[in-house]
Amino acid sequence: AAAIENARLYEDLQATFQQTIEGLAKAIDKMDRYTAGHSDRVATYAVLLARKLGLSESEVEIVRQSALMHDIGKIGCVLNLNKPGKLTNDEYEVFKKHPTFGRDILDPIKFLHPLIPGVYLHHERWDGRGYPLRLKGPDIPLLARIISVADTYDAMTSDRAYRRALPHEVTVNEILRCSGSQFDPSVAGEFTERIDTLLE
Repeated sequence: AAAIENARLYEDLQATFQQTIEGLAKAIDKMDRYTAGHSDRVATYAVLLARKLGLSESEVEIVRQSALMHDIGKIGCVLNLNKPGKLTNDEYEVFKKHPTFGRDILDPIKFLHPLIPGVYLHHERWDGRGYPLRLKGPDIPLLARIISVADTYDAMTSDRAYRRALPHEVTVNEILRCSGSQFDPSVAGEFTERIDTLLE
């Protein structure tokens, strides 16, 4: 009886964990109409990519949850991120703080700690020119490298206040062009090979 009760409590805890992540993801997407559904789509693409890269199901689940949370730090950016036209330099510097804000939001919540590398480092670049830490190549956690590609694909193929969605083919070619500079070549290559299957 005690074992059954412990199993039930564990399942309840896991359900609460999932519900917390889903609720936080919806809070991000409610910030404006242009980001509605973005976190869910990034998570879908990231899961596809993680599986194709051979990650275990427990690792894939961390990828999914981290992808759902990747933009949580935008809650701390007190500016209009989806105004028509480009952000000013000052606005862009504020925007660049959202990975750090995301880390700070998740840090007090112990059970969310495995998600932090993806949230904090998904704007790092393979060539070391990203932010916030300017990590380079394999020093960037695989979790963050996966989310980076998935996030870029969805951002480019979605309407934003400052531009219309780009076609799938254009976006795939851009990801390939930036392979080895912005993106991990193996991750970008795997994604561009598999994305057509997912869309079908």
